[in-house]
Amino acid sequence: MTELLFSYGTLQQEGVQVAQFGRRLTGTPDALVGFRQAMVEITDPDVLAKSAKRFHPIVMPGGANDRVAGTVFEITAEELAAADSYEVADYRRVAAALASGRTAWVYVKA
Repeated sequence: MTELLFSYGTLQQEGVQVAQFGRRLTGTPDALVGFRQAMVEITDPDVLAKSAKRFHPIVMPGGANDRVAGTVFEITAEELAAADSYEVADYRRVAAALASGRTAWVYVKA
């Protein structure tokens, strides 16, 4: 079964994808509707090593006109579980509406 995963941050990086999923993902541009973006400091050594970034974007509910640009990827259930293991406790996975009309999994502020 194919899952849709929307990424607005480091899961768009080729190096993170190869390290976490064993392959480079292909996706299409889209936007998350009704959310706004901020930054969160990452302290998990594994995530820091894969992303090479201390601060990662994070999203939280915003106004009806707020949108966060990113990429939607088609992944397997196993890859979705791998994405879950990559994200730190600051994030939780929810289903959310995209500008394209599709619904995808997205990691939002916990």
